Amino acid sequence: MDKPSFVISPEEAESAANQLGVSVLQLLPSIVNPAKSYARPPISKFHVGAVGLGSSGRIFLGVNVEFPGLPLHHSIHAEQFLVTNLTLNDERHLRHFAVSAAPCGHCRQFLQEIRDATEIKLVITDPNATADSDADSDGFLRLGSILPHRFGPEDLLDKDFPLILEHHDNNLTISDLDPISNGNSDSTVELKRTALAAANRSYAPYSLCPSGVSLVDCEGKVYRGWYMESAAYNPSLGPVQAALVDYIANGGGGGYERIVGAVLVEKEDAVVRQEHTARLLIQMISPKCDFIVYNCH
Repeated sequence: MDKPSFVISPEEAESAANQLGVSVLQLLPSIVNPAKSYARPPISKFHVGAVGLGSSGRIFLGVNVEFPGLPLHHSIHAEQFLVTNLTLNDERHLRHFAVSAAPCGHCRQFLQEIRDATEIKLVITDPNATADSDADSDGFLRLGSILPHRFGPEDLLDKDFPLILEHHDNNLTISDLDPISNGNSDSTVELKRTALAAANRSYAPYSLCPSGVSLVDCEGKVYRGWYMESAAYNPSLGPVQAALVDYIANGGGGGYERIVGAVLVEKEDAVVRQEHTARLLIQMISPKCDFIVYNCH
C-alpha cells in the first residue's frame, strides 16, 4: 500500500485493513495522503486526494489536476476524478469516501449526480478541519449535511432516469467505421471505435449532447473518457478531462507529451459542442498530438 494504484482490489483492501487492525472503511483515511502524491497541481501547488469505497469492495482514488496556460475551469477536481474513476471501472455505487480537504461547492454539486447522493458519507482528513457534531463514530458525515438545500437531478429528470454511475447507452453510430471503405488506418479506426463507445456512455441528460474521447500514447496504449454533466451545468466534466483521468490512472505516470493521438466523437448538430475546447486543451498539453473529430448520429 506504499504506492497505491488508482483502483485497489477487495482482496488488497482487506489485507491492508487486517494488517492495521481496522475495517476497510476505517482504512480509507490512511490512503488519502499517499493518494495526494499522484495529484498534478502545478498552478496551486495544493495537492488533494480523495479515496472512495465502492459497493464491489474496491477502493478508488481521485486527485486534482491543473493545466498551466489554460483557464482554471479546465481543472479536474479530486472528487470529479474519483467519480470518473468509478465510471471507467463500472462501479455502480459510492457510499463512503475520505478526502484531504473539505469538498468545494463545485464538487458537492457534482456529487449530486450519484443516486442517493445525500446519503453518501465522507470524512475530511485535514487535521485543521473543524470537528462536526453530525459525524458518526468513525468520523464520517452525510453529504446531505454539507449541502442541505440542494439542486440536483431530481429537479430536472424523471426519478428512474439512469444517473451518472448507472448503465445507459446513447445508441449513437458512425456510418464510416469500416477501414477498407474509408481508407483509415487500423489505429485510427480503433481510436474512432473507442471514442464512439465512450460517447455512448456519456452522461448528458440535460443538454442531450453526449460526446466521447479516445487518446493514444507513444506506446500505442489507448485511453478513453466521456462527457459528464451536472444539473448545475458549470461543474460538468469535459470528455478530454475524463480521458485524461484514464491516462493518469493507467498511463504509468508519464507526461502529457506522450499522448500522440486524440479522437473526439460528438453530434454534428449538438447545441453543446466540445470540439473547440477539446482542441485547445489537447494542443496546450501535447502540441504535437493529432486531433480528429468525427460526428455521430
